[in-house]
Amino acid sequence: MPALIIDGKAIAEQIKAEVKRDAERLKRERGIVPGLAFILVGEDPASQVYVRSKGKACEEMGFHSITERLPETISQQELLTLIHRCNHDPKIHGILVQLPLPKHIDESTIIEAIDFKKDVDGFHPVNVGRLVLGHKCFRPCTPAGVQELLLRGGNDPSGKHVVVVGRSNIVGKPVMNILLQKQRGANAVVTIAHTGTSDLSTYTKQADILVAAIGKAEAIRGDMLKPGCVVIDVGINRIPDPTAKSGTRLVGDVHFASASNVARAITPVPGGVGPMTIAMLMKNTLLAAEGAMYK
Repeated sequence: MPALIIDGKAIAEQIKAEVKRDAERLKRERGIVPGLAFILVGEDPASQVYVRSKGKACEEMGFHSITERLPETISQQELLTLIHRCNHDPKIHGILVQLPLPKHIDESTIIEAIDFKKDVDGFHPVNVGRLVLGHKCFRPCTPAGVQELLLRGGNDPSGKHVVVVGRSNIVGKPVMNILLQKQRGANAVVTIAHTGTSDLSTYTKQADILVAAIGKAEAIRGDMLKPGCVVIDVGINRIPDPTAKSGTRLVGDVHFASASNVARAITPVPGGVGPMTIAMLMKNTLLAAEGAMYK
């Protein structure tokens, strides 16, 4: 039987509806409108698409948002000055610096300059440390979205063996730290595999839940999976396709056709994890506006 499709678009819409409801209540009861600042450096086409889609989500939620579009030649100090201004702007509750940045700008310095109470991306060392410790914090949006996909899709990871393929600071490591905590919606046994793993299938075949975030198109095939597993495919890769009008198509890190004949449930690409990232960004911004995360 083909795998059940975990519909990230539908689940993301549920979350955004909840956020919009709570944002309207926050405005009505406390006069606070969640505010998000987007900072985009350079002309990277993918980054511009991401920022536009996030800005559109803010409009849908009734959030206040600003977008600072900066030339690629901007100095690191000028960028730090802008972040400092956003840190002290009471109308701005969340700050998002779109990555990657130009090579002459140190990403770590920029991330650490953001007030951790406005770090809705969850990348600041304070939030990373609190995540590791299992304390309340802003969690990175994509990993938090992975957890929501599992829970709202009826696949509680508690007690399950989760294999995360990928060790990035943006997805792999935070997914591990979220799912291994002794908390509701987590409490899993987590294994990390990566590009340095000598026999990847040894580990992927053990997974009750597989989270693929290795950054290689269709690297994980059906014969590498445990029958009846759940697959969360975080990968977004563009490959040649002469049948497509654009000449390319999007695929994940998992070979969907073969995997869907083995797995019990699977996320599609596109339409799986991608919409969840924006939904969780909206949720983090609401939490920042509420001021309950850090009192």
